[in-house]
Amino acid sequence: MPAADGFDHEVRGSEVVITHHGRRATVLRGAAAARFLADLDDGADEQELSARLTGNYRRGNERTARDHPRNRGR
Repeated sequence: MPAADGFDHEVRGSEVVITHHGRRATVLRGAAAARFLADLDDGADEQELSARLTGNYRRGNERTARDHPRNRGR
């Protein structure tokens, strides 16, 4: 699986804005924002954590799903 890259975050008051290649991907507020910042302070990889939170990561099954009989003809 390719490594996540291109994510950045900015703290705006009580919100955390996560961008991907300069475009806003998500905004975390309240407890989610606090948990995100705490995880970063604990040494979590920002790229992987951001990818997980935004849902922007590859799962490795794209080709398998495309070839499934119910998805043929789409």
